[in-house]
Amino acid sequence: MTANTQRFREFKMPDVGEGLTEAEILKWYVNVGDTVADGQVVCEVETAKAAVELPIPFDGVVHELRFGEGTTVDVGQVIISVDTQPGAGPAEEAPAAAPAATEEPEPEQQGRQAVLVGYGAAPSSTKRRPRKAPAAATGTTVAAAIQAELNGHAAAPVAPAAPEPAPAAVPVTAAPASPVGARPLAKPPVRKLAKDLGVDLTAVVPTGPGGVVTREDVHAALTAGSQAVAEPAAEAVAPAAVAAPVASGARETRIPVKGVRKVTAQAMVASAFTAPHVTEFVTVDVTRTMKLVQKLKADPDMAGLRVNPLLLVAKALLVAVKRNPDVNAAWDEANQEIVLKHYVNLGIAAATPRGLIVPNIKDAQEKALPELSRSLSDLVATAREGKTSPADMSGGTITITNVGVFGVDTGTPILNPGESAILAFGAVKLQPWVHKGKVKPRHVTTLALSFDHRLIDGELGSRFLADIAAVLEDPKRLITWA
Repeated sequence: MTANTQRFREFKMPDVGEGLTEAEILKWYVNVGDTVADGQVVCEVETAKAAVELPIPFDGVVHELRFGEGTTVDVGQVIISVDTQPGAGPAEEAPAAAPAATEEPEPEQQGRQAVLVGYGAAPSSTKRRPRKAPAAATGTTVAAAIQAELNGHAAAPVAPAAPEPAPAAVPVTAAPASPVGARPLAKPPVRKLAKDLGVDLTAVVPTGPGGVVTREDVHAALTAGSQAVAEPAAEAVAPAAVAAPVASGARETRIPVKGVRKVTAQAMVASAFTAPHVTEFVTVDVTRTMKLVQKLKADPDMAGLRVNPLLLVAKALLVAVKRNPDVNAAWDEANQEIVLKHYVNLGIAAATPRGLIVPNIKDAQEKALPELSRSLSDLVATAREGKTSPADMSGGTITITNVGVFGVDTGTPILNPGESAILAFGAVKLQPWVHKGKVKPRHVTTLALSFDHRLIDGELGSRFLADIAAVLEDPKRLITWA
């Protein structure tokens, strides 16, 4: 057993940052039988915040891929095993290294094992979704059963009728796990989710092992009509179930909500029902700003940099923050304090194929115009490639969303959680406008500012928005007000 364990090394889904509990396998770059080297990227996974490539930490030959593409896997679960001594004997010896469901966990699994970024969770806290066939009933190992399912055939020792009773047994034993008056069992992220959604954990029927409340249980309690076990069971199905119409004439298509889109939805619900939103609007003549954009494009100091109206809107917002520093704050609910921030981490809402994300430019207030342009370009390019790191999306203070690129005049944006304000920049259009006593065609746009009324009252929010508009109306204020 010891020699076999040393030969077949297992790589677990790491915590790729920010305490995330699961990730979806987007793509495998290797197959069974491929040779891999220490540091080689073997797969790409998507967390609730970004897509991340995972390198393998040892050399060898791929022996087993535990999960297929499109599968959501908990942090700490083994996703790939590697034969580090491919010439030592037949690969069939590997299953001995994987413990059956009824065996005691091996010593190396009883503690926390170091992984890529953080530490994988203990085995008891990572197995939330019921598997089709427990090893104790079938005479094979959990690893062998999963691999057989992925390969499209049953493992040799498995009896045909054995897997059927497993899912039905889960709700019967899980519900009584939390006695009346006892504190419900749940991981910290699940408790936070329940708090954000306003769900009472004591009223949630747990389906996790040992009576643990899962994310799916919280969502089931929120909708009040869904079955607690149906969602995790469906989520464990292979990617064949993803958004495929049953026939050409199908009237509906169901798309699982997960990854970036799932966490965005949860964050928006939490923000909308936590921070009291106020939205104000101003329509402004930005003709001078549009002329400045054209001049900057021809400026040698801006050569090779992207210059557009959004760049000057960002600069105008930073000048307005300097004139109205109290808008740059956060609400500390636990301590009942307002936290004034003397830095601006400027968020830019970016639409990506995986959903909306809001990375931010750290210490944007310290950047000159060329530096700000370069940071904006890098931020947008990284986001569209799906390579934005969790660190780049945390710690934002104020956000800009450019709805004008879609031809939209304005909107009432929802605050990014934890931030004080968000500015919607509408489409710039030629419109008849009174200028110097005469009606002339001018470049006009509408700005909309949503802010947290706990932090920003009407007077402060109005001054802040008016200052942004004033800079865009006469960009010379970038110099006089800076």
